[in-house]
Amino acid sequence: MDEDQRRAYWRANTTLIRNLLIIWALVSLVFSILLVEPLNSIRFFGVPFGFWMAQQGSILVFVVLIFTYAFQMDKLDRKYNTKK
Repeated sequence: MDEDQRRAYWRANTTLIRNLLIIWALVSLVFSILLVEPLNSIRFFGVPFGFWMAQQGSILVFVVLIFTYAFQMDKLDRKYNTKK
């Protein structure tokens, strides 16, 4: 892999990480802490949505983020032929 490909690979890698961290921050900080009171006016599976998001929804989103990262990095590795 030449230098330009290496830079493109790391640029794509850091962009993916940044985007997933933004989603993580929105879910864990904004939805689960800052907006919990307004979200509690919505009922979800019989419980207030803000409470559900803080207890269960954030965990589910985190698991999805892990699988998304693994899947996207596998695609990125194949694209730039970094697997040996």
